[in-house]
Amino acid sequence: MKRLFAVTLGILTAIGGFVDIGDLVTNALVGARFGMRLAWVVVVGVIGICLYAEMSGRVVAVSGRPVFDLIRERLGRRTGLFALIASFLVTLLTLIAEIGGVALAFELASGVNYLLWMPLAAFAVWLVIWRVKFSHLEQVFGLLGLLLIVFAVALWKLGPDWGDLVQQATSPGPIGHETWATYAYYGIALFGAAMTPYEVFFFSSGGVEEKWDRRDLVTERSNVFIGFPLGGLLSLAIAGCAAVLYLPIGVQVETLGQVTLPAAVAFGKLGLAIVLLGVFAATFGAALETSLSCGYTIAQYFGWQWGKFVRPRQASRFHVVMIICLILSILVLMTAVDPVKVTEYSVVFAAMALPLTYLPILIIANDPDYMGEQKNGRVLNFFALVYLGLLLLASIAAIPLMIVTRAGR
Repeated sequence: MKRLFAVTLGILTAIGGFVDIGDLVTNALVGARFGMRLAWVVVVGVIGICLYAEMSGRVVAVSGRPVFDLIRERLGRRTGLFALIASFLVTLLTLIAEIGGVALAFELASGVNYLLWMPLAAFAVWLVIWRVKFSHLEQVFGLLGLLLIVFAVALWKLGPDWGDLVQQATSPGPIGHETWATYAYYGIALFGAAMTPYEVFFFSSGGVEEKWDRRDLVTERSNVFIGFPLGGLLSLAIAGCAAVLYLPIGVQVETLGQVTLPAAVAFGKLGLAIVLLGVFAATFGAALETSLSCGYTIAQYFGWQWGKFVRPRQASRFHVVMIICLILSILVLMTAVDPVKVTEYSVVFAAMALPLTYLPILIIANDPDYMGEQKNGRVLNFFALVYLGLLLLASIAAIPLMIVTRAGR
């Protein structure tokens, strides 16, 4: 049981990164429009996030300090500021969507409009961050998020033509009236969602919260290589359910209710109850991640005391940053902006920030002054540079494709 709990940080990070409110809808939308023809992007994204998350976790275990703190020290305040602005704005945008996602989950369960739930959702996030220990936070919401495995079971229960799904997955490209531009746009969105910047900052800061050292390198790698692939499998299961249920009849997914429908079709009210609890855990966990990540990045850049391993009074500025971000989230959402659309845009903007996030991590992971014998090897650096090229390509293409396709319409 202790070993199981040791990997919950990776599970929480992966659940928040791969199946938050925007990813839930985006994966279902992609499945309904393209079937499994974009499944390869999820696989590529999982490998990429594992590659760089392992680096960031190893940096923490060896140096005892989070990645963003070292980026500021190693590369200077000016370079660190670029990375800070890019990652913080994307994380704040994602936080706005996650608070809306929690409210949408409550709306599905109660029938009460999500706008009325938003202040309660934001208050609940603040209360959990304020009162609950980090280890309890990751264990409860990481493991509850695993209820989304119901999508994988629902996919089996729906009795798909497995040969057809495999053929779709091995035949990338648009279908029907879809264009290559739209196909590429959603490919970049999925890639950006898989490698969202806040994931590595939350993961590395979480390692400090858990007091990792060199003896915890096995735990760190277990978190990476169990948690993130699991999040990727859940993403594929969501897309698969939509491909089976919606693609044959030409229905597009636009709401959270449509995302949860396959579980209800497969298992009735019980399936719906399980998936709603899983959606709540995933979106609430993602809201916790993004709130903490906003505080982590700002506090680490300015050298403030931070983290849940110290009393709130000792890290007051860290907590004030999170409170301000939660208040901003409520104010934005009270304009009745669609939380799902906010996250769909945020994953595209995340793609633009990816090089600024991951290049500094690669530099730190190769610095012998910080890493000693645990610095990257040649093979790891080769694949890291390949992915850095992909990240740069995605960042350049994101906005032009958004304009050309009118955000995938």
